[in-house]
Formats: sequence, structure tokens, C-alpha cells
Amino acid sequence: MDYVIPLLATFTISFVAIKLIKPLAVKVGLVDLPNDRKLHVGAIPLIGGISIFIGVLMASMFFIEQSQAFNIYLISSALILFLGVLDDKYDLSVKLRMTAQVITASLMIFGAGFYLKSLGYIVGPFEIVLGPIGVLVTILAVIGAINAFNMVDGIDGLAGMLSLVTFTALAFLLSRVNNDWYLLPVLFIAALIAYLMFNLSWPKNFGKIFMGDAGSMLIGLTVVWILVIGSSDDVQAFRPVTALYLIATPLMDMAAIMHRRIRKGVSPFKADREHLHHIFERAGYNRRQTLIIITCVAAFMAFVGCMSEIYLVSEWIMFSAFLSLFILYSIALQHVWQVLSWVRRGN
Repeated sequence: MDYVIPLLATFTISFVAIKLIKPLAVKVGLVDLPNDRKLHVGAIPLIGGISIFIGVLMASMFFIEQSQAFNIYLISSALILFLGVLDDKYDLSVKLRMTAQVITASLMIFGAGFYLKSLGYIVGPFEIVLGPIGVLVTILAVIGAINAFNMVDGIDGLAGMLSLVTFTALAFLLSRVNNDWYLLPVLFIAALIAYLMFNLSWPKNFGKIFMGDAGSMLIGLTVVWILVIGSSDDVQAFRPVTALYLIATPLMDMAAIMHRRIRKGVSPFKADREHLHHIFERAGYNRRQTLIIITCVAAFMAFVGCMSEIYLVSEWIMFSAFLSLFILYSIALQHVWQVLSWVRRGN
């Protein structure tokens, strides 16, 4: 139970941080205003990411052993948080965001020395060793994870709940090998719970806040950082293919949406209303029902990933199953109107 005190401390710090920062955010205009894509009411403070970072940062000073690798993580996360705050305030260009994301990936690779050296045995008996290409693959993985969680942040609680699922699975897998990095996802779990209480107005209305790009990008960076470390030869908490299951929902949604946008001849980063949560809403589910369904799907995928890791299911079987699911999802997205008609008939 050595994680209980860190949980309580991080939750308390994040909760208090939200209370203190909310009025300041309103004064400086760090708020989200409704438009044709954002259907909320009023100006909502975009401080979820800042409060999560403050809670994790302050708690980590007491509960996580300081090291060069962890300090570099804090620097890179502070950088991505700062970028996100600027994006929330000024709506930065895609090029600037990509540049900053590459810099943060470089800090992880060249500063801390963590990058993907192998993809494991996902094609059978032969290991896919990346060698120097692993640097490029890791940069792409960082960009992918950051934008996956950023793009999925479309309805109240969704990015928070999906990341809560991922961090819970990561904490479980890392604790099995008694690795100190397991405390980082534990701290994020506590900070996310504090954020979700405001974002979802539960158990009562504390005053709504949003995560903002700062929060979703911070979470994406942290997730991929832990995934790379957890699958490394030094830690071996899980195999690389298991990472796909831990972030399955945001990853598949991002990849399928970007592919669809490119086929339409528009930028893959152009915002639209074609994400998974939008499809559920068009099928007649309200936002709370949509949140529950998608979270349950993500939890199931993470559970499958964890059980496959525990029982050492062959990597090529796990990869083939994941690839099949992704192909089915992409096909369903391309025929979304037929799928919606089928769902409505079922109801």
C-alpha cells in the first residue's frame, strides 16, 4: 500500500491547484469559447493540464527518486505543457506544434537515452530489430501518442478517462517487475481523478474546467515515455506489442481519421466531427452514454493487453489481432452511415 499516500497527496495538490488557478485563467483569457464544433455553454477555463502537471511535479519531489532520466522527463513535459498552453491561448500552427513535439522526443532519445530498439517478434520467429532506425520510429511514436490523446479530447471526460485506463494498466504492469517508474502513472491517476471531478461535475458541480491541449499533449507525451521505458531491455515490464492495446482506442481513432482526411484531400490535422464519439452521438447516444461505452471498450482492450502479457501470448498473435481490429474499425468508419442505420434499426 505504499502508493496510497502518493495518491492522496497528488490528488489534494491538483484539486487545490484547480481552485487557485481557475480565477486567474479567466482573467488572462485562458478559456474555451463555444463555436460550431464546441457546443458547451460559456467560457470554460483550460487549466486541467496545468493542474495535473502541478500535482505530479510537486508530489514527485517527495515520492519519486530523482534521476537524470526523470529530470529530463520533467523538462520535456514542462516544454510540452508550455506549448499546449500557448496553443490553447493563441491556436498555434501545426508546423510549430510538430517542431516542439520533435524537440521533446529528442530530449527523451538523446537526453535520457530511451528509444525503441526492437518491435519484438510481431511477424513470427524473427525479431524486428530497429537499430538506428529506432530513433526515427520513437520520434514518430511520440508525435503519434501526443496527437492521439489530443484528438480524442472531444467530449467531457473522454481524454481523462481513456488516459486513466492507460495509466492504470501501466502502473499494474510496471509494479509487477518492481520498477520505480510505476509511481509516475500512479501520480497521474490521482491528478486525473481530481481533474475529472471538475470536468464531469461529479460528485457535485465544482465548476467545469477543460483539459485543454496542454493536458492532452502532456498525457500523450507521458504515456509514450512510459511505454518506451516499460518495453525497454532494462525494464522489460511488457513487450512492445502490448503498448498497442494500452492505447488502442485513441490510437485507432487517430489513425483512421487521419487516413480518411488524407483521402478527402484535406490536412490530416484539420478538425472535424467524424471521431468515434461523434459517431456514437449520431447513433442516438448521449454524451454520458458515449463516454461510458468508449471507456469500457478501452478498458477491455487494456485488460486483453495485460492478460496477454501475463500469459505470454505470442506477439505475432497479438499483433495480428490488433491489426484485424484496426482494419475492421477503418472499414466501419468509411461506411459510417450504413453502420449508423444498422445501429438505429437495432434500437
